[in-house]
Formats: sequence, structure tokens, C-alpha cells
Amino acid sequence: MAEPVIARPTLRQRLSKAWNSDLSWSFRHSPVAMVAAFTTLVILLASVFANFLAPQDAFDPSALNLLDAYTRPGDAGMGSNTVYWLGSDNQGRDLFSAILYGSRVSLFVGFAAVSISVVLGVALGLTAGYLGGRTDAFIMRVADIQLSFPAILIALLFFGVARGLIPASQHEQVALWVLIAAIGLSHWAQYARTVRGSTLVERNKEYVQAARVMGRPSFIIMLRHVLPNVVGPVLVIATINLALAVIEEATLSFLGVGVPPTQPSLGTLIRFGQQYLFSGEWWILFFPSLALVLVALSINLLGDWLRDALNPKLR
Repeated sequence: MAEPVIARPTLRQRLSKAWNSDLSWSFRHSPVAMVAAFTTLVILLASVFANFLAPQDAFDPSALNLLDAYTRPGDAGMGSNTVYWLGSDNQGRDLFSAILYGSRVSLFVGFAAVSISVVLGVALGLTAGYLGGRTDAFIMRVADIQLSFPAILIALLFFGVARGLIPASQHEQVALWVLIAAIGLSHWAQYARTVRGSTLVERNKEYVQAARVMGRPSFIIMLRHVLPNVVGPVLVIATINLALAVIEEATLSFLGVGVPPTQPSLGTLIRFGQQYLFSGEWWILFFPSLALVLVALSINLLGDWLRDALNPKLR
């Protein structure tokens, strides 16, 4: 007897199911989430396509005109007819262009650092929760020790150690990657503790016991059976930590231990701008700071909505 053929859902049916899902309904009925998502998307696209949107290559020395330095917002430069809508800095750099390029670096650092934290934290949390015993105790004690220190302090410590091990001639070339690793390794413990708690619940359920009886390896059970059921809280933490990673990058760059001056980020622009705050050139600090606030606020609001939408007790 031939086995019945199960028809796969079409693309239209899949889109219809996604549109009618609880998550989609919650998003459509949350004006704050829609505004936050739109703002985040605009900032992300503007930073990715900075080469096409920016009126000036803000980090090309040949494109700068010192006669246009300290141009007020909305005025034209003295050395050219270019209108600087957000003003220019002490080198005649267009602040709008600098913010677009700086946002690209900040968001890249944020996404890369969160990716490292998620992969490391989820892997350790699954291992600790599923295997238990001494493995669980060791991983959780390491996580407890790390959580007892502020994340910015862990990042500073790792950044300092890495720079000490790397030759001075290569500091600028690897500074961005060292910064990403420093921020990423300072947040893995949150994911590990969350995933470990969910894994302790899931590993005793019937579908996991059935997979064990069938002789499936522990790695396959954790990856294909347990992980999909514990990924919800991870998405919420990752969204909120993305904003924290961007702020930490800005903090480290403001302190002078982040990205090099040849690769300015929002934090570097703020560090340069604060030198001119009390001399009257307020816009050099104000607009990069405003951009950082918009990035962090929109991502945080999106994370808050995602947390509420994925929590069945709040539905």
C-alpha cells in the first residue's frame, strides 16, 4: 500500500500563516513597536548604504576643506558652496556623513559582538543544562564570577590584555576585532544562565526521553530538539543586548580604547565633539549623541515589545 503524499504548504499559505500569527498580530497592534522597528530599519539601511547617501566621504582627507571647519548647521562652508545640514567639525568634515559612517561601525560592532555572545552563551547553557553534574557546576560558577563584575570592566580587561599580547604595529589593524571580542565575551553569561534554566525543564519532557530511547546522540538532541524550544528568551536578550553593545562600544571609544581614529564610530565622534561643547560649537557633540540615543532607544523599545509578545502570561 502506497504511503499518502503530504502536500507542502505553498508560499502564499506560509505568508498567510505568518501574517495571522500571534507575533504578527501583536506587532500590528503596537504603535511603539512599529515606530521603533521603522526607526531601526531606517538607521540600519542608512548606515549600510552610507557610501551612496553621504554627500561626502567623511574619512577621506582629500575630501575635507579646512576653510569649512566649524560651519553651523544649515550654513554653507566658506571654502565651498556645500551646505552642511548638521554642521561640520574642526576639520571641515560633514557631520551628517560622519554619523552615517560612524553608525555603520557601531552597528557592525554591536551585531558581531551579540553574535559571539549568543553562540558562546547558548552552547554553554545547553551543555550545562543537558549534561548537568560537574559540567553544569563548573560552567555556572564561571558565569557567576563573570556576572559579579560590570560588563564594561570585563570588556576593558580583555581589551587591555589583548593589546598587550598583540604587537604595537598591528594595534590599529586588529583594534576593531579585539573590541568586538571584548564586548562579546562580556555578555555570554546572561545567555548561558537563561538557556540552562530552560534546558533543565525541557530535558525531562517526553520528546527528549523518546529521542534518548531511539539512541540519538546528545549533541543531536540538544541541537534539533531542545534548542528550538529555548530560543525565545534568547531572541529577547539578544535584541536588548544589541543596544547595550552599541552603547558599550561608544563608551570604550569615548574613553579612547575602542576603534582607532581611522575608523571612527559614534563614540569616537562624541569624544571629539565634547572638546568643543563649551566653546560654542555645540552641534559637533549634539548630533552624534542624538544618533546614539535614537539607535539605542529604538532597539530597546523593539526588545521590550518582543519580550512582551513572546511571554504567554502577558497575552
